[in-house]
Amino acid sequence: MSEIVSDHQRNWAEAAEQRVLDAALPLVTDCGWTSRLVARAAEACGLNPGDAELLFPNGPRDLAALMSRRCDARALQALEGPDFAGLKVREKIARAVEARLDAAIQDEPAARRLAGFLTLPQNMGLGLQLAWESADKLWRRAGDVATDENHYSKRAILAGILMSALAVRLQHGPEAAQAFTARRIENVMSFEKLKSRVKPPVSMETLAAALARVRYGEPAAAPSAPLAAPADDAGEEGAQGLPG
Repeated sequence: MSEIVSDHQRNWAEAAEQRVLDAALPLVTDCGWTSRLVARAAEACGLNPGDAELLFPNGPRDLAALMSRRCDARALQALEGPDFAGLKVREKIARAVEARLDAAIQDEPAARRLAGFLTLPQNMGLGLQLAWESADKLWRRAGDVATDENHYSKRAILAGILMSALAVRLQHGPEAAQAFTARRIENVMSFEKLKSRVKPPVSMETLAAALARVRYGEPAAAPSAPLAAPADDAGEEGAQGLPG
């Protein structure tokens, strides 16, 4: 019985979160990506302050994660089908980046505010976490099964491309973002060719172990660590870009 209740609660929470996100998107231009946005969106959905606190204990940070993961889901859906499966790896990654940017731009005002929110010093760790999650999902959709050091390097590089390409897309449009992505992917392919010919000063096993400790928080705080309590919203209004 307890499992049935737990499933029911989980389903209610997930549905309520999506309703709040839907309600927040039209309000973001007026409220910014702030605690006020979360409160107004929850109220519009008929939730009391206690329910809102339960669903979004970290306020706008939780809402940011929710939107990023919605965009991930949209991108993965757009990449379904045999056409994508038949592409070369570099073509898959270029298509995946474009799909992820298209997913974000569906709600462009919110994407701009979210980009600014994630550049604030107290939120940069969250931004890196979400970019890593997006990169991991896109690489998996591209068929990547690497478990060695390449698992980490591929995701780290793609996360950086995603953040920078979104900034280019927001500022200069889709053609500029596609050209930027193509250049970065070419740089990565050139690096991979060089890496295959040069023996690194540190073994890849040692590097992979260090990256694994960072990822899982041993001893440093990892990008996947639990979200910290929400910081003061002051300053969000002036930040509109992502790190390039």
